[in-house]
Amino acid sequence: MADDEDLGLDDNLEDDGGKTKKRGGAGGFLPSLLKWVAIGVGAIILIVVVVIITMNIMNKNGSGTVSVVPATSQYTGKTESLDWYQSIGSISTSTVDNPPASVIVEVVLGYKTDDKTASTEITKRQIEIKNFLRQYFSSKSKSQLKGVQNEKKLSMEIRNSINDDILQNSKIRDVLFLQLNVVE
Repeated sequence: MADDEDLGLDDNLEDDGGKTKKRGGAGGFLPSLLKWVAIGVGAIILIVVVVIITMNIMNKNGSGTVSVVPATSQYTGKTESLDWYQSIGSISTSTVDNPPASVIVEVVLGYKTDDKTASTEITKRQIEIKNFLRQYFSSKSKSQLKGVQNEKKLSMEIRNSINDDILQNSKIRDVLFLQLNVVE
């Protein structure tokens, strides 16, 4: 029974009782091309409809999905406004080089604006911070202390060490050098 039904999908053959002739050339190519274009357009329509229905089900209200990424200073390039602790003063030490070089540094610590806890804790631990800074710069060589890139690295290392090892109830956000002189 299935053999008796002819769907007519074979474009180049016609069943006319044994007298089959093959149609060739441009006459057979155009219907075949149109058939495949129609199949492609139908597939695209089906895919679009499935995606729209799926997105509507996922959103439940039909509105589009919008991802909002919070804009922090890390992504926008803007720095936050900080209060600066400037009472540490100048620290003098020498490098590990042979012969050693003299280092004179003045450091300021940045913390969140109006963070009274950080200000109080930094003040209470000022002697520990000065001692840490003296030991830190004494462990460095001349080459590790010179250059803008090295200053950024030093600043990050000092910030992380003070936050991890000295401060307990607050965190500093930034470390800047008002003076960093290496005298050979």
